[in-house]
Amino acid sequence: MLKSMTGFGAGRARVGDEEVSVEVRSLNHKFCEVKARLPRDLSALEAGVVKQVKDRLARGSVDVQVKRQVVTASGTVPVVDVALAREYARAFRELASALGSPTEVSWTQVSTQPGVIRLEEKGMDVESASKAVLTALEQALGALEQMRQVEGEAIRADLDARLKLIEGWSREVAALAPRAVEDYRQRLTERVAELARGVAVEPQRLAQEVAMFAERTDIAEEVTRLASHLEQFRALMASNEPAGRRMDFLVQEMHREVNTTGSKSQHAEISTRVVSMKAEVERIREQVQNVE
Repeated sequence: MLKSMTGFGAGRARVGDEEVSVEVRSLNHKFCEVKARLPRDLSALEAGVVKQVKDRLARGSVDVQVKRQVVTASGTVPVVDVALAREYARAFRELASALGSPTEVSWTQVSTQPGVIRLEEKGMDVESASKAVLTALEQALGALEQMRQVEGEAIRADLDARLKLIEGWSREVAALAPRAVEDYRQRLTERVAELARGVAVEPQRLAQEVAMFAERTDIAEEVTRLASHLEQFRALMASNEPAGRRMDFLVQEMHREVNTTGSKSQHAEISTRVVSMKAEVERIREQVQNVE
């Protein structure tokens, strides 16, 4: 099954009081290149995130973004500065003593003083957040792979249609090759007769010229190799293994055989089909750049 290299996936997970979201985007790339962006407190997870991605994807430029979600409504928690509270209590007692007032100090008096109770951003539970990241990443990679498979199926259908076109034209070229030799024989005979002006032409010499032309323009090997490349390409399309690089190599070989066929042939109908085959091979090459 072919897979595209482009796609998007998202995941979200919560462990304890820690909730994270992960987004994964991938684009075409010759190799598997992963860039991970994590909160500073989770930067130690970067190597593990990269490995988890590379274990799942063979090729592509992959961008992973991890965000920590705010679980509480405000994202903050109250924090008590006990040392400061003791200082306020001491100060109240000193003041009461100096004024000759009762020295009893209540906690409500102290707690309302500036800085005793303040709101701070809740600290991260790194262990819980780490587990949430790995779970959310797995979800995101699953969604990404699903999208890559859907797009890969569309690419497979397109490639299959183009392979059929090339196969059809290749068969027509093989059928036209003997006709090209016969057409050359006829043209050569007519030309020699015109130049000889009634002088007898040696049939053996004429046959040698035709045989040399047939050898120069013989495309049987190219047609056979092209058919083999097409067969191997179809096998890769049906494989469950990443096949993009091998497909790219086969496309180069297809282009070589089609190009050689065109350079050998001097027949207009064959040349027309060669031009069409070249165009389809180029379109296949462009599509293969999207395959994992």
